[in-house]
Amino acid sequence: MLEYIIKGGKKVEGCIQVSGSKNASLPIIAATILNQGITTLYNVPNIHDTQMMFEILKKLGGKINKKANKIIIDTSKITEYVIPEELMSQMRSSVIIAGALLGKYKRATFSYPGGCDIGPRPIDLHLKAFEKLGINISKNYGKIECFCDKIIGEKIDFEFPSVGATENAILASCLAEGTTVITNAAREPEIIDLQNFLNKMGAKIQGAGSSKIEIEGVKKLKDVNYNIMPDRIEAGTFLCMAAMNSGNIILENANPEHIISVIDKLEETGCKIKTSKNQIELQGPKKLKAVDIKTMPYPGFPTDMQSIFAAMLTTAKGSSIIVENIFENRYKYTQELIRMGAKITVEGKSAIIKGVRRLYGAKVKATDLRGGAALIVAGISAKGTTTVENIEYVLRGYEKLDEKLKTLGIDIKMQKI
Repeated sequence: MLEYIIKGGKKVEGCIQVSGSKNASLPIIAATILNQGITTLYNVPNIHDTQMMFEILKKLGGKINKKANKIIIDTSKITEYVIPEELMSQMRSSVIIAGALLGKYKRATFSYPGGCDIGPRPIDLHLKAFEKLGINISKNYGKIECFCDKIIGEKIDFEFPSVGATENAILASCLAEGTTVITNAAREPEIIDLQNFLNKMGAKIQGAGSSKIEIEGVKKLKDVNYNIMPDRIEAGTFLCMAAMNSGNIILENANPEHIISVIDKLEETGCKIKTSKNQIELQGPKKLKAVDIKTMPYPGFPTDMQSIFAAMLTTAKGSSIIVENIFENRYKYTQELIRMGAKITVEGKSAIIKGVRRLYGAKVKATDLRGGAALIVAGISAKGTTTVENIEYVLRGYEKLDEKLKTLGIDIKMQKI
């Protein structure tokens, strides 16, 4: 097991480069199966989740070659269509491999995916989308077998704009016969990045970023080079770290258009923010003001930023109310913040945060990826030393987090326990 030791109380100041997006990389890595050839990717973050996706591709027969800042993926020899259960159980996003396998080989076998315990995240919408496309689904002893002779374009209307289900429907439809129309599609920037990648590969997709996406099936796809978009949640996390500590931070390789809802709320707290095409600069106030937040599907406030914002608001002036509308079990981290002196009351979907003068260092435990990041945000601001255990969760989504924080003047070290 690994833990971070943080000596708090120092301002977050300096300039860092935002890594490539975790949530864009995973479906794009899966999509490399579709061209059955060579794909070169740039700006892929070196984190646990991308490594798991590479391991799954290798188990299926793919080859991964890492050279400096690029990843070369060869899927020309993929012959397997069974996603290994031991890898599937570690990461929820592994289910996206199924859409790519179905799109290319018309077969996929997998188990229910794992990942962070932040509440029920059924894959029913994924399976309904597959069935709409003419794919047969059989469930046996925890395994899901999907197969068909051909995929026929169809209209898919989602009950909820699920990111993963939208991505799976796109991947399964690229090589289909006819046109697939997805309505109530997820609108996240990562969906746009997937569309841009696939179109560069030769797919015919339009509408990503809106609630209606059309995919006209093509016969085959080609080899491609592609640069992954920056990670908007990492950008938001660093902005919150600086905001909580009256810090001054500049983020390079950051797209402010992707986190407008986060920037708006930070400005409400009293932060001064300047943006340009690929840069965000934040100056934190002497004392943050309390704000209210409701998480919503994009372009609303992102659920992945909820816990991080909550940690920041623990020392804001006044009371803040957070309403979590996406995942029902995403407040586990609040008990750990309370150990540090925070005043938080959870009532159903809502968390009421009464700002305190300061937090105090304590031994706390990460309960999930973003909850772990929230504890690090709190530890940087707290008086004394904070030990964050279970940081394996955090390493799933943040590349070289301790190294980046050290360049910003934070006293942090990672150690094995």
